[in-house]
Amino acid sequence: MTRARKAVVTFNHNPLLQLGLPRWRARLVLLALLAGMAALLGRSLYLQGVRNEFLQARGESRYARVLDMPATRGRIADRNGNMLAVSTPVHSVWAIPSDASQLEPGQLRQLAQLLEMDVADLNARFTAGRDFVFLKRQVSPELAGKIAALGLPGIHQQNEFRRFYPSGEVMAHMLGFTGVEDRGQEGIELTFENVLAGQAGTKRVVKDRRGQVVEDVKPIRPPRDGKDVVLAMDAGMQYLAYTALREAVRRHNAKAGSVVVLDVQTGEVLALVNAPTFNPNNRAHLTGAQLRNRVFTDAFEPGSIMKPFVAAMALESGKFRATTPIDTHAGHFTVGNRTIHDTHPYRTLTVAEVIQKSSNIGAARMALEFDPEFMRDFYARLGFGSPLQLGFPGEASGNLRPAQDWKPIEQATISYGHGISATLIQIARAYLAFARDGELLPLSLTRVETPPRGTRVFSPQVAREVRRMMETVVNPGGTATRARVTGYRVAGKTGTANKIEGGRYVNRYVSSFVGLAPASNPRLVVAVMIDEPSADQHFGGMVAAPVFAQVAEGSLRSLGVAPDAPLAPLQLTAMTPENAARGQSAGDM
Repeated sequence: MTRARKAVVTFNHNPLLQLGLPRWRARLVLLALLAGMAALLGRSLYLQGVRNEFLQARGESRYARVLDMPATRGRIADRNGNMLAVSTPVHSVWAIPSDASQLEPGQLRQLAQLLEMDVADLNARFTAGRDFVFLKRQVSPELAGKIAALGLPGIHQQNEFRRFYPSGEVMAHMLGFTGVEDRGQEGIELTFENVLAGQAGTKRVVKDRRGQVVEDVKPIRPPRDGKDVVLAMDAGMQYLAYTALREAVRRHNAKAGSVVVLDVQTGEVLALVNAPTFNPNNRAHLTGAQLRNRVFTDAFEPGSIMKPFVAAMALESGKFRATTPIDTHAGHFTVGNRTIHDTHPYRTLTVAEVIQKSSNIGAARMALEFDPEFMRDFYARLGFGSPLQLGFPGEASGNLRPAQDWKPIEQATISYGHGISATLIQIARAYLAFARDGELLPLSLTRVETPPRGTRVFSPQVAREVRRMMETVVNPGGTATRARVTGYRVAGKTGTANKIEGGRYVNRYVSSFVGLAPASNPRLVVAVMIDEPSADQHFGGMVAAPVFAQVAEGSLRSLGVAPDAPLAPLQLTAMTPENAARGQSAGDM
């Protein structure tokens, strides 16, 4: 065999050089390819036909978002439908720092100028390493539109609501206010949060690559708007009380003051004001003194405005009558090792004259005729020592100590308003018993359609007798002639109590007056408190009584209450510190 022939034979028998492959190998590869295709097809059918939510979620994550849909907070209105608190649409500007940090210097300056921020501060927020940051909350729609027109990357907005109070500082303490999240923080806004707030909803939207919403897909849960709240308050009476109180605090250089007006027929709170006050639309520089709703939160020793309750207790017991004489010991009466004083040294006064002249000794002599437990129970039934449970934030209960802790001198001083503390709203509510012929009503901050049932605390006859006594207080010879109102009979009581500091009484005063009008058939209870009026004028008849007269007159005419007295102008006795002391005896101290 030649060498060429041998080479050909060797080539044909070399397995590495054979042109064909084994059939089993080709079939194995084909089966592997078919199995892979079948697995892919099965997986595709499974994901797209059986469990397609995974792919949809992955796809939607590129462009779909779920956004909150804020609920509109309910409105607050007065009893006549005047809007006191409404929510207006605003925007909040926020940023994704990783995107916003790429802004050019010119864009950063434009944004900072619109937001009224420092460029360095704005840039610091973008480089703080956070995923989300608010730039400014509650901006106006006009400003939001200007910011949106810049088209800046990483800068976004969301819709919100801002609370607006048309009456400003006039209604501030009653309404309170909301925070930036539109949640109640004080006053009615906090008390009725569950009613006003509503519930936010959600919706699915489509966003472009810059984060702008390009399509609303569908709502997931629609928002439920808050419900409106209709208050018992009358905006006209509120403004009248506000102006009268503000002027009195200014005139007497007082630290603070409060006024509350109650409807005798329903127990509704028609007006409630405090000074100092604040503007709930601009709370940039608030202080604690401005925020305090003193009518509810400040308990004070009321002084002589408590004396009518001692008279009612004495008459109700049957031990005393209006004409029963009481020896007042010429202005000095010793209990234990303490001496009680009256400014004017009366010898004998009837029960009615004790109220008219405001005798501390007369009130103490009546109180000491009763068991301490009996007296405390009588006061407790009038609401003293317990909060009114109106749901108002910060409501104080006052102080009425257990009867077993009373010493005789303490029982005596409690009769004329020392050694006991109460809030102005508690005192005003207790006076409803005189106005309603011995019946006490629960109070209401919201409008009442059907008057509630009251609780009897003493007889109608006793209530009318004490009312007649309190009428003498505002007539010539009484301590509060400046509380008289043209065309209406008025009944009330003055109070002038020393304040306590460091456990001792000091020469600073709380002046007060609580009255009913018209006395023949009371429709209103008006309570006034002036805290620390100037030293030359601090008697309740001089400081608080004129505020009562102004508020009562305007409110009665606003309600259309018929006059029950001559319409001739009243001749008021000139009130000076000297004759005030003679008329106010005591005990207004």
